[in-house]
Amino acid sequence: MSRLAEFRQLEQKLAAQLAELEALKGSSELQKEIEFETKLRDLLAKYGFSLRDIINILDPQANRRSNAPAVETSPRRARQVKQYKNPHNGEIIETKGGNHKLLKEWKSQYGSDEVESWLAH
Repeated sequence: MSRLAEFRQLEQKLAAQLAELEALKGSSELQKEIEFETKLRDLLAKYGFSLRDIINILDPQANRRSNAPAVETSPRRARQVKQYKNPHNGEIIETKGGNHKLLKEWKSQYGSDEVESWLAH
């Protein structure tokens, strides 16, 4: 699209949006909402309250709901216990994760793939 065509298209969109804005400005509903917001903010300033204070007064439970964890319905699945048996000395380790001290020593000594092959099924 040429720059001129792009310019004319944007100009038409702008004209349509300006017309929509003018129509909205004349709306009695908008005027009522603006008047209400202005009076409400003046009243809040007069008494030293914020919108958050008003929400807490009208709905004390709102703060607790908004701070609640987002996903409570599906808790994390428990890890499976894994049992490793060292064929060199017969030691057995039971762990749910890979952060076990002796398991780490074995992996550094024998290699991770080797130790994973010791996993009892």
